[in-house]
Amino acid sequence: MIVAPDRSIRTPRPQASGPTVLQVVPALEMGGVERGTVDVAQALGNAGYRALVTSAGGHMVHELERAGARHVVLPLARRNPWTIRANVGRLARLIEAEDVALVHARSRAPAWSARAAARRTGRPFVTTFHGVYNFRTPIKRAYNAIMARGDRVIAISAFVAEHIRALYRIDEARLRVIPRGIDTAAFDPAGVSPERLIALAHRWTLPDGAPVVMMPARLARWKGHAVLIEAMGRLERSDALLVLVGLEGRHGGYRRELERRVAEAGLGRRVRLIDHVADMPAAYMLADVVVSASTDPEAFGRVAVEAQAMGRPLVASDHGGSSETVAHGETGWLVPKGDAAALARALAEALALDAPARAGLAERGRARVLARYTKEMMTARTLDVYRELLDRARP
Repeated sequence: MIVAPDRSIRTPRPQASGPTVLQVVPALEMGGVERGTVDVAQALGNAGYRALVTSAGGHMVHELERAGARHVVLPLARRNPWTIRANVGRLARLIEAEDVALVHARSRAPAWSARAAARRTGRPFVTTFHGVYNFRTPIKRAYNAIMARGDRVIAISAFVAEHIRALYRIDEARLRVIPRGIDTAAFDPAGVSPERLIALAHRWTLPDGAPVVMMPARLARWKGHAVLIEAMGRLERSDALLVLVGLEGRHGGYRRELERRVAEAGLGRRVRLIDHVADMPAAYMLADVVVSASTDPEAFGRVAVEAQAMGRPLVASDHGGSSETVAHGETGWLVPKGDAAALARALAEALALDAPARAGLAERGRARVLARYTKEMMTARTLDVYRELLDRARP
């Protein structure tokens, strides 16, 4: 890890065969933005480019550096206007010192600094909308609008692209839809050993033969845990277990609320609340049904794609990115958001599948992901955007 001083950045420059691309993110903790940053950095190195990332640091810095990229620490997670302004100079000096050819920002606060630094140094500027940014005031809308000011603007789904068109009236020539991609080598049912399944089942205290309904999602109200708990209470199967996998947010209290809902629904010992799972492929394989019950639309919906890649029956809310990634009746079920009765009916259908039907669904689901949502496709299309701008920038 390289820590950049506020006033000057002097780091040794390794030999590089291609241009340097700088990705700018708030921090490198676990998440979809961070995963995409690391995947693109690795693809850049594989393609002969030099990958540079700047952020406030985090758990994924080590993984980034193992992928062959370099990391520079800057206070990009802070939203203070004075820090954002100071980061313009810091980034401009970094761009010049490292001979950066293109700048790619993936979040709003660092995008304000990165765009100004890119303009100051005459470099192309790319943004990625990783979500739909809500606003209640004109000031917040103006703050969000920085993400629509790239020379190229990447949307991670058609749903997000429509949001950008509707709110920011972007020139269509600057907009690119590049869905997120997953590591289909890691999320491959053939690669999960029985030992991994046994170890996780023991940790979760799953009784033999009990069907498992699993929802991987951080503990936030809009993820729809309450809807799923109500649906489980309606389900006419007393043997089914519910496993909720996800960490609680910063504010706390929601886990206790869910525990109260579980008790009120009479589910008692039929629910497991799991904070964190390091081996998500094995977790998916333990599930008889995977659920994404979000009441607000997912910008992309990584869980839906991972579940299909693992050949799991899937039930998801029919809005946002899930409406694109799930083929209703072919690779899973789409149900109206917030509708516990419809969710319960879909769960019952999924749990009642016989072996041939499950096998067919699994084959179709994985084939859909391999055809549309791999990290190789995502990174290749992102690098195509870089080449387009770099070729245009050449004298």
